[in-house]
Amino acid sequence: MKFVSWNVNGLRACVKKGFLEYFHNLNADIFCIQETKLQEGQIDLHLEGYHQFWNYAEKKGYSGTAIFSKVKPISVSYGFEADVSEPEGRIITLEFESFYVVNVYTPNSQRDLARLAYRLLWEDQIRAYLVELDRVKPVVFCGDLNVAHKEIDLKNPKSNLGNSGFTPEERGKINELLESGFIDSFRYFYPEKEGAYSWWSYMNKVRERNIGWRIDYFLVSAKLKEKLLDAQIHSEILGSDHCPVYLEIGF
Repeated sequence: MKFVSWNVNGLRACVKKGFLEYFHNLNADIFCIQETKLQEGQIDLHLEGYHQFWNYAEKKGYSGTAIFSKVKPISVSYGFEADVSEPEGRIITLEFESFYVVNVYTPNSQRDLARLAYRLLWEDQIRAYLVELDRVKPVVFCGDLNVAHKEIDLKNPKSNLGNSGFTPEERGKINELLESGFIDSFRYFYPEKEGAYSWWSYMNKVRERNIGWRIDYFLVSAKLKEKLLDAQIHSEILGSDHCPVYLEIGF
């Protein structure tokens, strides 16, 4: 099965910049997006052969996630628990016969780290949630995780140490998740690959010079290790300040 995750930074804008061409050319089985920045009824997206699942933020033009799947899931849930509201539209879970897909848009701790405490609480919640799911069946966890895990995952680690997305606290949380029984699929295939980034600032010439961060991931249950076939970062695809990331699993 082919999986894609992409922070589109506003789906309506991304559609005008080639989203549908990429979507149809890749022909993924499950396509996850983050930061849709829209409410129900604000886009008419006809994707023949796909079931669509949307989680909208209450705040207009903010956050939001969606999953487009060729296979109809057994169940769908939004948020960490069925009885807990999730006003920022940051998480969707699809259950299939042999695995779960969890698509997230992790909260940014913000430039002044004003939201770091909230972010760390989210990290604890998502880890507990994923571990619980993993007890039932394997998990494919993807999205914009808003963290560069190691120094190899961003261009300028020394000058960014302690900044949002590269604090010891945020990096520690992804360590905890991986130690809980998950694999960073890209690093599984390319442990030493440098210059592999999925996000670039809109500042002048930054993307052209590949001054980026790898903050978009597919983390999978360790029990899927033998089924992993390929992981890629499609940095040539424009349309957002993020690029799509790709995973293929032999289900």
